[in-house]
Amino acid sequence: MKLDKQAMLLYAVTDRSWLGTRTLVEQVEETLKGGATFIQLREKDLDFLDFVDEAKEIKKLTDTYQIPFVINDNVEVALAVDADGVHVGQDDLDAGELRKRLGDKIIGVSADTVALALKAEADGADYIGVGAIYSTATKTDAEVVDFETIAAICKSVTIPVVAIGGLNENNILSLRGTGVDGVALVSAIFSKTDIVKATQVLRRLSEDMVKA
Repeated sequence: MKLDKQAMLLYAVTDRSWLGTRTLVEQVEETLKGGATFIQLREKDLDFLDFVDEAKEIKKLTDTYQIPFVINDNVEVALAVDADGVHVGQDDLDAGELRKRLGDKIIGVSADTVALALKAEADGADYIGVGAIYSTATKTDAEVVDFETIAAICKSVTIPVVAIGGLNENNILSLRGTGVDGVALVSAIFSKTDIVKATQVLRRLSEDMVKA
């Protein structure tokens, strides 16, 4: 699938750590109302059937808002709910194998070096996720990627690049000039009491960042 770089602008990655009194589906709808341009459902602990049920409900929302919806890691769930695609890390299936399973669906691959980004693109990835930009409590095993490497990755591939890891309203603009097409956010969205307002602020900052 040819992925529009605009879809990378504000990429929301779910995390049920901050549900409080709301459901994850309600939180996702709030971020869509605030202007999120891409949704990734990341579930590490749900069993298959519960994961599928959650994914079906979120897909109804993303279809309504006409926003791409991908599943983190789990190809079987993505196929079961006809999600728009899958995002994988370097320890998962490579993009070439995924392409055989997913046809023309979206394939996102995490890459923290130019070599890995080029390989992912050559294997058929539709976009690259680069990070961690800053250290983050939501993914403690992620190495921090320096800004020179981020810029080099952006110059080396023709597919969209989204930055992830420790990004929030206070540091998004630090990515100016790197060439990334947007930011992927977890706690900066889902930990907030007013998710709609937080997403609106983050959307404006992301737009300012990519224009620079």
